[in-house]
Amino acid sequence: MDFLRKLVETPGVPGREERIRQVIHDEVAGLFDTIQTDAMGNLICTREPRGKAPDGGSSGEHHKTVAMHAHHEHPTTVLLCCHMDEIGFIVSHVDESTGYLRVMNLGGFDARTLLARRVLVQAEDGDLLGVMNAAKPIHIMSDEEKKRIPEIPDVYVDLMMEPRKVRKKVRVGDPVTLWQPLAEIGDCCVCKAMDNRIATWVAVNAVRKLEGKSHSCRIVYVAAAQEEVGLRGASAVVHAVKPDIGIAIDVTIAADTPGVEGARQVTRLGEGVALKVMDSASITHRGLLDEWIAIARKKKIKHQLEVLPRGGTDAGAIQRAAGSVKTGTISVPCRYVHTVTETVHRKDLKAAVDLLAAYLQQA
Repeated sequence: MDFLRKLVETPGVPGREERIRQVIHDEVAGLFDTIQTDAMGNLICTREPRGKAPDGGSSGEHHKTVAMHAHHEHPTTVLLCCHMDEIGFIVSHVDESTGYLRVMNLGGFDARTLLARRVLVQAEDGDLLGVMNAAKPIHIMSDEEKKRIPEIPDVYVDLMMEPRKVRKKVRVGDPVTLWQPLAEIGDCCVCKAMDNRIATWVAVNAVRKLEGKSHSCRIVYVAAAQEEVGLRGASAVVHAVKPDIGIAIDVTIAADTPGVEGARQVTRLGEGVALKVMDSASITHRGLLDEWIAIARKKKIKHQLEVLPRGGTDAGAIQRAAGSVKTGTISVPCRYVHTVTETVHRKDLKAAVDLLAAYLQQA
C-alpha cells in the first residue's frame, strides 16, 4: 500500500499538480518507454508493443521495444486516462487584521463536510497545517443559525499564527487541500483523493502485470490535469495522442448506505469493478463494453454494470475532442465521494487491475 499511500496523501489541486506528478513520474520510470509532460501539466507515458524477441524471449523482459513485425507497424493505441488532480481550494483572500484565509473551491464540495477539518496550505516556503471551519460554536448559535447550511463563501482557514506572520507566508493563489492520512479499515482503504488517484494505482499495476508478456497495442497512460474543473487535461492531451481507443479510469459512486434504495445506489462496494454503461458526460462504446464483459466472464472477474445519473469522467472529453474513438470508462466503486473518507474495497481494486491487464493483452 506504500504507492497508494503516496498517491492519496500527496496534495495536488487542479492546475497545481506538480507534486503528485513527480510522485507518479518516479514510480513509473522504467515501466514505460517514454515519459513527458505537456504544457497543460499532463504526464504522458508511452509503452510500445512487446513482441517476441529474436532469441524467443519476450522484449518485455529487457524493458525495451523490439523492432515491430509488419503487423505492428501501426499498432492500436490505447489511451488510459487517469486524472491526478483532487478537489481542493485556492486562497482568495488573506485578512490583514485577523490572518484568517478565505478560499475558493476547485471542484465540487458539499460544504457540510468541511466543518472542523484540518487542511494543508501549500505556501511557497513550505506546507502549513491549518483548521477549516464555517460556523460559530453551537453554544452561541441561534435556533435559526443552527438550521442554516453553510456555503463555500462562509468557509475560512485558521493558521493560528499572528496576522503579520500569515501575511508573510501566504499569498492569494496558494493551494489548499484537506489533510487526511490513509487508513486501512476492515477490507477497505479510506482517505481523501481516492478520486482519482486510485485510477493511477489501477493503471500502473495493470501495466506491471504485463511485464515479461507480449502485447500488440501501444499503451499511453496519462496522469491528466484539471479534470475536476472541466476535463481540461484530457481535452488537450487527446489531440497529441490520437488514440484508437480511449479508456477513462475513475471512481464511481457506491451509495450502498442506509437510506438509499437499491435502484439509486449505482454500485456496491465489494461487488467488483464497475463497467460504466453511461453517465452524464459519455456513453460507453457498446463494442468496448461487450469486450470487457466477455473478459470478465471468461476470467471470472467480479464486475457490475454502472449507470451514473449525474457526473462524468475524462471519457466525455475524449469523445468530444477526438471524434471517432472507441471510448469508455472503467470505474472503481467508492463510498463517500468528495469527502476525506473516500472508501474503496480491496476486492474491487484487484478486479479492476485484472480486467484492465487482460484487456490490454488482447487489444
